[in-house]
Amino acid sequence: MPDTQVLPVEEATIPEAALRPAIHLDHCVIHVSDWERSNAFYRDVVGAEVITRGPGFAYRFGGVQLNCHGPGVLAEPVAAEPVMPGNSDLCFRWSGSLEEAIGHLEAHGVSVELGPVERHGAAGAGVSVYFRDPDGSLLEFITYPTE
Repeated sequence: MPDTQVLPVEEATIPEAALRPAIHLDHCVIHVSDWERSNAFYRDVVGAEVITRGPGFAYRFGGVQLNCHGPGVLAEPVAAEPVMPGNSDLCFRWSGSLEEAIGHLEAHGVSVELGPVERHGAAGAGVSVYFRDPDGSLLEFITYPTE
């Protein structure tokens, strides 16, 4: 049987951060004023899977979701200052080129409000374009270098 290796105390210490549970964004909330219009926009332009939730909907992107407040939805609890239609500012990672993102928006009749502009997102330096959802919330597609 091989000998057990004993590490000095300094090498055996596990950093505190490694012991904590991982935290990832699960969902956030937006408010929409018209279900049909918003469902079509978030499905067709942003690529969401539209999920029925009681009288309302949520927009799912893989493992992240936008829960929606809107007509007929009585959410509880809510923020001290509940989000209103047009008050959100969200960024989505676009997996293709920025030119493809712009072409995609144009094909759906969505105007680019700003961009391409350099931005810093969750994965570091990237390039973004900004546009708005039907209620006026500011949305962003960001791309990152492929290297």
